[in-house]
This record gives sequence, C-alpha cells and structure tokens, in this order.
Amino acid sequence: MIHEERLLVIPESHSGLRVDVALQQLLPEFSRSKLQEWIKSEFVFVNQSRVSSKHKVYAGDEIKIIVQQNPEINAFLPEAILLDIIFEDETLLVINKPAGMVVHPAVGNWSGTLLNALLHHCPDIAHVPRCGIVHRLDKETSGLLVVAKTLSAQTQLVQQLQARTVKREYRAIVWGQLWKNGVVNQPIGRHPSIRTRMAIHLSGKPAVTHYEILERFGIHTYLRCNLETGRTHQIRVHMQYLKAPIVGDPVYGLKSIMPIKSMSDKLRQHILGFHRQALHAIRLGLIHPLSGEAMEWSIDLPDDMKALLEMIRLEHSDVAEPIEDFSFEDYLDESSDDMDDDILEDDE
Repeated sequence: MIHEERLLVIPESHSGLRVDVALQQLLPEFSRSKLQEWIKSEFVFVNQSRVSSKHKVYAGDEIKIIVQQNPEINAFLPEAILLDIIFEDETLLVINKPAGMVVHPAVGNWSGTLLNALLHHCPDIAHVPRCGIVHRLDKETSGLLVVAKTLSAQTQLVQQLQARTVKREYRAIVWGQLWKNGVVNQPIGRHPSIRTRMAIHLSGKPAVTHYEILERFGIHTYLRCNLETGRTHQIRVHMQYLKAPIVGDPVYGLKSIMPIKSMSDKLRQHILGFHRQALHAIRLGLIHPLSGEAMEWSIDLPDDMKALLEMIRLEHSDVAEPIEDFSFEDYLDESSDDMDDDILEDDE
C-alpha cells in the first residue's frame, strides 16, 4: 500500500507545544488520537528522529508524517487469497474455510477476508449483495460454507436457511464427559455487559443445538453437533451452558475446569498450544437453487483437530467405540418446525 508523506516546519506560534498538540492544530483533518497512534507506531519523525507524543517541538523543527490510510478502504478490494473450493458451478461456491480467516470485513479485519478472496476469484460477485455471503463461520472455526454467485441463488439460499433445509453438521472436542446425546434449547442474545460476546438469557432469540457423543475419553468428549438455528456463536455458547466448553475456546472456555493435574505433560502442552476453538463444520447439505437437486458435501477434520484428537486418544486407552455415522435424513426427522434462522449470523 502506498502511503502519503506530509512534510512541515513548526512555526513560531506552535513553539514549545507537545508534538501531538502541535500536529493536531496544524493538521485539523486528523484527530489527536489518530496522530498519537501514528507517533506510537513510529510514523512521525521530528528532525529525522522518532519521538513520543510528549516530545516538545520548537520553531524550525522539521516534521515528517507517514499518513496511514484508513483500513476500511480495503474492505471491498479483491485480494489474491487461495481458496479451498470443494464445489463450484455457475450459481454456487462451496468453500472449506480455514481457521483464522474472517468471512466478512469488520472492525479489526478490513482485509484478508473471504469476501476479499471472493472478489478476486469471481469479480462478478461484486454485483450480488454482500458478495453472495449468506451465512458465516467465526474466524477461528474451520469448515464448509456456501456462497451464492447470483442474486437469484442468494435469494433461494436465504429462503432455505429460513426454512432450515440447509443442514450443517459440526465436530467439536469439548472438556468433560458427556454421558448421553441431547438437545440444548436455550435462547441466545448479546451479553448484557460484554457486547462482543453472546450469552443465554430470556430476551435472546430461540436457539437449538443437537449434540451426539462420538467418543468419550477421560476428560474430553468428541461430539457431532447439528444446528436448528444459526445464532452467533451458538454451539460455543451452548457447550459452555452444558459446562462442557470447546477445547481452545478463548472466549467461552472455562479455564477453571481444566484438569491440568489429570493430563500428561505432553497432552497439557498440546492443549495449551491449541490456540483456537476445536470446532469444524464438517458437512453441508442443501437444495441446489437452480436444479432443485438435493446436494451434500463432507470433508475431513483439519490437521490440527486430527492431531489433537489422536493425542487425546493416546492419553486414554479406554476410548469408547466411535458411533456409526448417519445421514442428514436422520437429522431432518428430528428437527422441529418452529424456529427461524438468522441470516448472516455466525453459524456456530
């Protein structure tokens, strides 16, 4: 990115002022907090030297400012980011999103997003609202996500999400031992005091998560989760509600329950080094918006979750036999018909 450079000389009228105060008066188009940020990040030089905001300037001092562009301008720029495309035709893209990638630009993540990658891969998608994105995965959740390439396909997919004919299966590794399959039916809304989090409370929106035990270990359980609704952070909040938070979850994990003394040094180090929630969207099913055909895609666990699961298996020899896999039809038979999905919320 090319940055603009501003050069100026401190006049007599501003002699003796702090550098941030002097610059804010001489360059009123920039806020003082922004100028302080640039000074701290070493984008401001006084007589060719880096200084702090408290540094006083005097008449004749030469100032160079490397003006930083607002990151928002990158939000809708194409970027050559490699996509793991599972399926593509003239109407749909099914993508295996890696952990660490943000789906849609937002504060703190104005570039390097899935949207930036889509604009590079398929420039015409710029004419579709939100570049065809109809549902999201959280930044540190990996797995399958569908994108519409046309407005009509997007409309169809939104209707399917609302009618719950889009089926999403997740795999999660959680703390603790869950002893039977179950359903969490608890409303989710914004946390009352921490606005970046979600929480269960009566004024929230209906949220339903089905979970099944695939393997049970000494201090962990490997789960299959299916969503009836698509609330932000739904699985993560519901697992916290069960007091079985997802391993590695930096927001909804309960550090106090980590049985450090029950783990070998090797497993403990592996767990502590797992820096994202162990949650993966492994299967996706929908009705093709053009052909009307029922379609389904499935992928493997990512390597980091595979390695974590193998480490846990090695730790505990009394592993339960894996439960036989099932089809989406099994889940369809169990789904209720009275919940509405929120479009463009995080699925998990």
